[in-house]
Amino acid sequence: MICSHCQQEIPEDEAHDHGGQAFCEDCYVELISVPKTCNPMSVRSARLTRQLQGQSGPEGLLPLQKEIYTFLKEQGQATREELSRQFGLTPKELEKHFAVLRHCELARGFKDGDTVYLTTMD
Repeated sequence: MICSHCQQEIPEDEAHDHGGQAFCEDCYVELISVPKTCNPMSVRSARLTRQLQGQSGPEGLLPLQKEIYTFLKEQGQATREELSRQFGLTPKELEKHFAVLRHCELARGFKDGDTVYLTTMD
């Protein structure tokens, strides 16, 4: 059996069905675990967790998330495409990291004309 996403061969008993397609475990997990940037419960949870741990600003972020935050802070704003190029991330990878920044209330998106920009909250 072949994974519908990565095209790697997988044993039939290890395939995961989603939408009538077969996926390997890694692709399946990536497919179903897409974080939503605008999720009020995630924002509340992140805020409370960070307060309990005494974290503020970029404290507690992964190194790459800190780099993205610092880049946005220094540049003022950037498009998703600019950030993807700058950090060598796929759009999906960037969304995962940006969702964390958004949930921690460190970054946000805004639209200027037809272009969506990402920026820091401060």
